Amino acid sequence: MSLRIEEPGLFSTIQDLGRVGHMRIGVPPSGALDPLALRAANAVLGNAADEAALEMCRLGVTVTVQAESIRFALTGAEGPATLDDLPIAFWRSHTARRGQVIALGRLRGGAAYLAARGGFALAPVMGSRSTYTRAGIGGFQGRRLAAGDVLPLRLHEAPEARERTLPHPVPADRARPLRVILGPQAEMFTDAAMRTLLTEAYEVTRDADRIGLRLRGAPLQHLGRREIVSDGNTTGCIQVPGDGQPIALLPDRQSVGGYAKIATVITADLHRLGQAVPGSLLRFEAVAPEQAEAALWQLERAATQTFAAIREL
Repeated sequence: MSLRIEEPGLFSTIQDLGRVGHMRIGVPPSGALDPLALRAANAVLGNAADEAALEMCRLGVTVTVQAESIRFALTGAEGPATLDDLPIAFWRSHTARRGQVIALGRLRGGAAYLAARGGFALAPVMGSRSTYTRAGIGGFQGRRLAAGDVLPLRLHEAPEARERTLPHPVPADRARPLRVILGPQAEMFTDAAMRTLLTEAYEVTRDADRIGLRLRGAPLQHLGRREIVSDGNTTGCIQVPGDGQPIALLPDRQSVGGYAKIATVITADLHRLGQAVPGSLLRFEAVAPEQAEAALWQLERAATQTFAAIREL
């Protein structure tokens, strides 16, 4: 009862909602680039919200089913998807039988998820099944997936049930700038740099992975010294090295860093940051902490309502 990887894509790993409580020993949370999409896949299948799934970055996988049957769902950045060469849709469940082939092509975004009913039979490390490749822990042997890997499933066959679908993805205003809270080292930048961050567009370069996104645009000038005594990093913080070109950090980022941080993307927008790909243009908008908290509550309300509207086909 497994899925065999035939084509592994560009960078495919097992991820859940992340590893909590180990930053003090240098272990970042890892976890899904788009946690909202992961939760949606699990909601469609009736899994726990934090069940681990297969995350695919920019290019999907091809897998062969080696179980009596599997119920699965695809969410996140959409792209061409087939079951035995027949097109299948995202944001709903499907059932595949032994020997059938699930294939995904190039994605129209940063990350997509293939979740299975019951999840993958993989042992947690530090409370999470998320893969952190730099330390070789979690997921499947602590690494990105390769052709020939066999991912064990918890269920031998899919339980008898009708397929289910989301009415639509969780509402998200993807056209608006990414909202940020300024700082924690905003005082280390010129007033012109702060204005530039909030008025100019920054392009995601090819130097982009699960650690972070190097951006290219108008340089952000420091006011005096350019580095700090290393302090804690968080997913979404925007570091600015000496060249003035910002780096937006993602779930596999280092736990500490010595570059000054000009701003931090709010939690409610991290799923949008995680879907950025090389060539994407990012804009930023400053909000107050109270607005960031309200935005998260609004997102959670929308997610709850959307998941409650899942219906049988």
